[in-house]
Parts: sequence; structure tokens; C-alpha cells
Amino acid sequence: MTLYLPRTTTSEITEALAAERHSMGGGAMNMVLTLVIVTDEADHYDAVRAATEAGHEHPSRVLVLIRRDADAEPSIDAEIRSPGTSGPGEAVLLRLYGPLRDHPDSVVTPLLAPDAPVVAWWPGVGPTNPAGDPVGRLAQRRITDALRAADPVRDLLARISHYRPGDTDLTWTRLTPWRSLLASTMDQPCGWVSAAEVTAEPYYPSADLLVAWLSEQLEVPVERRESNGPGITSATLVTEGGDITINRLDGRVATLSRPDRPSQAVALARRRASEALSEELGRLDPDQIYESTAKHMGTLLKQANQAGVGG
Repeated sequence: MTLYLPRTTTSEITEALAAERHSMGGGAMNMVLTLVIVTDEADHYDAVRAATEAGHEHPSRVLVLIRRDADAEPSIDAEIRSPGTSGPGEAVLLRLYGPLRDHPDSVVTPLLAPDAPVVAWWPGVGPTNPAGDPVGRLAQRRITDALRAADPVRDLLARISHYRPGDTDLTWTRLTPWRSLLASTMDQPCGWVSAAEVTAEPYYPSADLLVAWLSEQLEVPVERRESNGPGITSATLVTEGGDITINRLDGRVATLSRPDRPSQAVALARRRASEALSEELGRLDPDQIYESTAKHMGTLLKQANQAGVGG
């Protein structure tokens, strides 16, 4: 069931939600967390779909703040979807017009469930300083996606410079299958690793994060090379026994090659937004490995730029 409240107020929305919960026996409040999505009309459909899919694994209330016409009169159009309509929890879509689009925190604060953790997600271009954003200040975890920016690497670097515990970016979460495969590969006897190499499409920040992660974990030089993609296409570990290489040219299946062993096909599909979001909703504590890797990435790129200018 979906209830539409055009030109409404937060008080009317709160009353409608209370009535809906009463009719359902209060089950709508028994959610793990509240996911606040800040987006626009063009992106909201895909964002809600991703949140719905992630919600099957991590039940949550979903509050979607959709920014509309900035020059319109201040008003709110609300759409309340009952549990089961858009996932196990209730979903509230709020279209904000006029000055309200710049003050979404004033709209969403009265709708937050008491004592429930809040996660904020910007599926499009997010704020440079998520923790300083009005909605970000309400959240324990703040999820952005630098890949949506015009210059993804620069966008991520700017955000890293404002990092606060609880920040994360889906460019990091998309790396989990690569990091898991590389870690499991290094768990096997392979000899001393002296260098590494990552190949990916240009301006792809996940590749730079993978370079930083390998560099920090292995304490070896890691070279970043370019390909036509999609995404990351290969990672190589240079060992005393020969190169260990993971090649993924189609974005779905990779070939793992190791010295003195037959090549092995490995499922390594590019992650959908719902999969990456689900992983992030599974943890509410700060991701210390992301923090360390992201800051190391900033250091490496700064050193590379200085070396380029100096050269």
C-alpha cells in the first residue's frame, strides 16, 4: 500500500506514519537502522531499488530526500510505502521544493526513529565533507560514491581530506572481491612479493585505492597502469617464484595465473550498487582499513604529482 500526501508537512507525515504503524501492529519500528538517501529525481528510482534489495539482508526504514525545483515555493510532497511494498521496512519518499531542498535535515529529523542508528547515503554526487553536511551530522555512517563525479579521483581525494570516522565510499566497497581474492592468493605459498601492478581504466578511483591497499599491506612499490576497462582489468604480484596475475577483461570472470600451476577461472563480477550498499549497511562502526588506505592513497598521489612536477 502507498499513501500520497501532496503539499504536506512533517507533522502530517508523522501522524500518517503513526496511523500506519498502529494498523500494522507497530512492526514497522522493528528495523535495524534508518537509511536516509539524499538524491534527486533522476537518481531516486535506482537508489530506492538498491536500498530495497539491500534491505532484505539488513532490514531498515528508508527515508528518501528528493531535491526538486529550487525556485518553487517551499513545500513537501510525501509518498509513504508500507512494509512489503519497498522491502521489509517502511519507505518514505519526500520531494523537497524551494528552500527546503537546501535544508533536508529540518525535514528528516522529526521522522527519525528514537535510538535507531542512522546511515546517510548520497547515491549521486555527494558532499565534500559528509560529516559536516546537515544530513551527515545526523548519521553514524555516511556513504558516498565518488564514481558519480565528473572527476572521480579528485572528488574522492577532496573527501579524504575531510575524512571523519564513519565516512566511507562505494569505490572502496567495490574492491572487496578483489581484496578477498588477492588475500586468499597470498595465503598460499608464493615467495617474497617484491612489487605489484594494477591495471584499470583511467580516472577510476577504486584502482587507486587498490594500489594504496597493496602498497600499505605489502610495503612494496605498486605501479598503476591504464587499460580500456571495464573497471579494474588486472592485478599482478611480482614474487621471487614468478608473477601471480589476476586478469579480468569482461568485468565478470577473471583468470588467476600462478607459477607452476594451471590457470584458474574465478568469478569476479563487478558489484552492483545494492551489493556494495548491503555490505556497508552490515557495519555501523568506522572502517579503519578504509581510513588508512584512503589516506595512504592521498599520500601516494601527492608524491606522484610532486615527482611529475619535479621531473
